Amino acid sequence: MQGEASFTGTPSVFIRLQGCPVGCPWCDAKHTWKMVPERAISVAAMRLKEASPCDSYAWYGVQTLADIVRAADAEHVVITGGEPCIYDLRPLITKLEAWHHRVQVETSGTYVPLVTPSTFLTVSPKYAMPGGRPVLDEALWRANELKCAIGKQRDVGIVLEKLDPIHQARDIPIWLQPLSLSSRATDICIRAAQHYGWRVSLQTHKLINVR
Repeated sequence: MQGEASFTGTPSVFIRLQGCPVGCPWCDAKHTWKMVPERAISVAAMRLKEASPCDSYAWYGVQTLADIVRAADAEHVVITGGEPCIYDLRPLITKLEAWHHRVQVETSGTYVPLVTPSTFLTVSPKYAMPGGRPVLDEALWRANELKCAIGKQRDVGIVLEKLDPIHQARDIPIWLQPLSLSSRATDICIRAAQHYGWRVSLQTHKLINVR
């Protein structure tokens, strides 16, 4: 179940890709950051593992991965990470779209998104992160929605300065997502959304205990 932003409540298949050099301190998927050779396992072994987070990973061919997604019987596919845009996603997305899947990619905006024209791109810009990678204009202006993690009032200022002009020019939604669902961050998001015409995204999947 997609629990965030425009597709909240949509039954989905998630493809979580390994590898991310961005280094967000609050990341809830740090097990996806590194690609340690000793942690690589076979596709068969990976498919036997439970859904709980682990730093093991497997190399899937495009056809194998597409077949697994097709068998899951969900129209909506979310490619996330890690940072999925470190990979050229076009071969996989093209195959999935040929099978009438709708594909959404979630990215930090720090890599050029190699996706198809019809891919729904969710950019969650990560400014001044430990990894030191800049957010790319090419990613921001390709986005179908902008999703921003908010922990402090100054985060709203960054959204207003860097992202609201894109929101105004292209009429795409800006979603504010409170860090850790804290009451303070949630209040900041609600007030900013009311004032600037943005939206609030709660991590609904966590609230209803759905992976």
